Amino acid sequence: MLKIASYNLHKCRGMTGPHAPLRNLAVIRALDPDIIALQEVDFRLGARPEALPRKLIQAETGLVPADIYGTTESSLGWHGQTILMRPHLAAQANLRRLPLPGLEPRGAVALRLPGLTVIGAHLGLARSSRRAQLARITAQASRIAEDQIVMMGDFNEWRDDRGLESLAGFRVVAPGPSWPAPLPRLRLDRMALSTNLDILETGVFNEAGARDASDHLPIWARIRLP
Repeated sequence: MLKIASYNLHKCRGMTGPHAPLRNLAVIRALDPDIIALQEVDFRLGARPEALPRKLIQAETGLVPADIYGTTESSLGWHGQTILMRPHLAAQANLRRLPLPGLEPRGAVALRLPGLTVIGAHLGLARSSRRAQLARITAQASRIAEDQIVMMGDFNEWRDDRGLESLAGFRVVAPGPSWPAPLPRLRLDRMALSTNLDILETGVFNEAGARDASDHLPIWARIRLP
């Protein structure tokens, strides 16, 4: 049984600033996931340096980041994406980058573990881009993954009946409104899971100052592998 989660950090600036990554790390520590996909872990401009300081991650959360070659040498993630996990999982993990099409530079990350592949993504602002990106991710997943797949992240999609067509073979979960964090109205953060995974519990996390730490609230699920 695993607790998985997804969290858009908004570059550790809350809704409007200042940069305060300890708030985000406190949220992750309180959420206490086994695996968490993070979005917007790097600043956007220039060399895209890390917004979430990697030297603080394990001490503050007990988790470790996936071993990934980032967008630049100073980046924590690939196009702002990374995955944190328990150290014993990291010893078995293999991570690869998935370039994505679209109007903006985007990328997903795929973490392969024995019996499970976890894909973290931050999809584009245009629905046409999101459709193309999901089609690419599902096609890649069918080639690199086994039967148990979890995709999660900021899907940037507020509709349930449009834009998610490529996920027809998956169970799509939107635990609840996650954006904007102070008064959430839209279910932008989602998961898509293989149908043979048991979903025991899901939720949107709003404790430990989560409403102030980012413009998104984290989402989470407890799953059982077959």
